[in-house]
Amino acid sequence: MKIRFYKDIDGGRWLGFIIAMIATLILSDANVDTQWIGWALGCVSCCMWVYYGWKDGDTPRALMEVMYLTLSLRAVYNWITG
Repeated sequence: MKIRFYKDIDGGRWLGFIIAMIATLILSDANVDTQWIGWALGCVSCCMWVYYGWKDGDTPRALMEVMYLTLSLRAVYNWITG
């Protein structure tokens, strides 16, 4: 398996990571009223990671993020309409 070393990791990857961490913190909180915000932030983070997955040619990672993005969108819809 080839390990990719990035000479210049752009700030977008770090921003996606930070957004994912914030989403996880919100989702792990017991407050049901704010969980939709965590799912919405998860959607933003997933969109970023799908882009980077396709950009890097890492199809399995991009497809995994597409699956998570789909489930996150479903969760946001359920929280808003429920």
